[in-house]
Amino acid sequence: MAVAAAGGGGVGGRLLRSGALEVLVRDRWHRVLVNLSDEALVLSSEDGANASAAAAYNGIGAAAGSNANGTFCARGAAAAAPGGACNLSGAGSPDSPSGGVGGSPKPGLVSGLGGVRTAFTDLPEQVPEAISNKKRCVKVLKQEMGGLGISIKGGKENKMPILISKIFKGLAADQTQALYVGDAILAVNGTDLRDATHDEAVQALKRAGKEVLLEVKYMREATPYVKKGSPVSEIGWETPPPESPRLGNASSDPLSQVSLSIHRDKKTIPLKMCFVTRNMAASDLENRLVEIHSPDAKHTLVLRSKDSATAQAWFNAIHSCASDLIPKVISEVKDQLGKTGIAGGREIRHLGWLAEKVLGENEKRWKPVLVVLTEKDLLMYENMPRIKEAWFTPLHSCPLLATRLVHSGPAKSSPQPGTDVSFATRTGMRQGIETHLFRTETSRDLSLWTRSIVQGCHNAAELTTEITTACTYKNQACCLTIHYDHGFSLATEPQDGAFSKTIVQFPYEKLKMSSDDGIRMLYLDFGGKEGEIQLDLHSCPKPIVFIIHSFLSAKIARLGLVA
Repeated sequence: MAVAAAGGGGVGGRLLRSGALEVLVRDRWHRVLVNLSDEALVLSSEDGANASAAAAYNGIGAAAGSNANGTFCARGAAAAAPGGACNLSGAGSPDSPSGGVGGSPKPGLVSGLGGVRTAFTDLPEQVPEAISNKKRCVKVLKQEMGGLGISIKGGKENKMPILISKIFKGLAADQTQALYVGDAILAVNGTDLRDATHDEAVQALKRAGKEVLLEVKYMREATPYVKKGSPVSEIGWETPPPESPRLGNASSDPLSQVSLSIHRDKKTIPLKMCFVTRNMAASDLENRLVEIHSPDAKHTLVLRSKDSATAQAWFNAIHSCASDLIPKVISEVKDQLGKTGIAGGREIRHLGWLAEKVLGENEKRWKPVLVVLTEKDLLMYENMPRIKEAWFTPLHSCPLLATRLVHSGPAKSSPQPGTDVSFATRTGMRQGIETHLFRTETSRDLSLWTRSIVQGCHNAAELTTEITTACTYKNQACCLTIHYDHGFSLATEPQDGAFSKTIVQFPYEKLKMSSDDGIRMLYLDFGGKEGEIQLDLHSCPKPIVFIIHSFLSAKIARLGLVA
């Protein structure tokens, strides 16, 4: 995890905000430059002297060797810093999300260490002595997603061999269990790389085909060089690219975007489907932080400003950019899902990140949750699904017909820092009532979500038309039907081929009161001579109670009245 301090972008669109920040890597603040554009946040290392001065000024518990961090550049990029590294994990483009290691400043902050092996995790003493300085041949089978799964550093122009600087866990190179960070790549499928430039090595590895034979030799003495790099390179944002939607910056020819700059290392954070928030992963008593969570929910970047007002300005700008990208994401997801729809629904009406209150956990009050509104359901996911099948297995699924909005506020002006702008939903389920409390980031978000959910409930009522449930009335097996237009009808179950017999039938306007025992009994009072009708539904009555509410609310809204 990395934490960055404002003093914001440049890739893929208009430059909206630019300034100096600090990024916290390995418990130490490092000064960086930040540019914010329509689609991305770009962090660039400053010159060493300025960066060191900023780190010294802002340093908090700097650990020894904390600035000896490896350099990163994405697939197809080269030499983003002296001895630049190049990612060969198939991340898509020089600036696509891809992560390294990052120090975690406080407990609870997300670390970038989880998916990558580096010189800080593959220590020299852990490498078997038997293979040190001996040539080895290792066969690697490239994956369709992830490629070789390595990053390299060095090259002739850096007076260094081509060295493996990172190995991405679970990808092709890691699966061989025979490659190490610090291995020098001497040849690729017989092509000698001992005198190759960094770019020549990149191209040789990319041309190698699916089956790649690497001739390598572990160089224990190269470990300090593999570790060396800018703080920006250590920001943890190295997740494999999603199949769809395209969350990174796609490139038809990654090699055409090779960067040869050796003065400044860069890290681009594509904002598409990032969660921009405050006061979640990090404690922020001074209201100076802005958090950016990756779409896969594995990495967090925290920006720190000089004061609360500047932090709010940065938050507004970044959050606005991320929000403006949502319609594009919805379109891409629709293309991905095609006619199959999503988890029982046919289309996506709205989606986005919210913070959900975690009950019973004191240390972490809120957690990120991706919420998707379809024409039938309110779906919740832990992260942005990368593959089509993942859309069909949400963490929670709440039918809109049995869901009601029970709280929202505040709804005027922009909330002050530290003020929760939240809403709650309750859904009648067979197991009882399922409650979710969500926090939005702005009052505008609150208005959008609450309006979308209420309209969604009404639309679901009109789409459904009627529901029928089995019940027992006066010891007789019956069916209760609730129709959107015609109201209530209770009929006997057909016996021995005979037609069912209607016992009672009432329009909505006759309903005086409804109640339930929360266990299995539903009580309906239509003011008739038969008095209160007691129905045993054989299961929790809450779904039916909530559906009645949705039908009534939708009918009132259709008349132009406030539901």
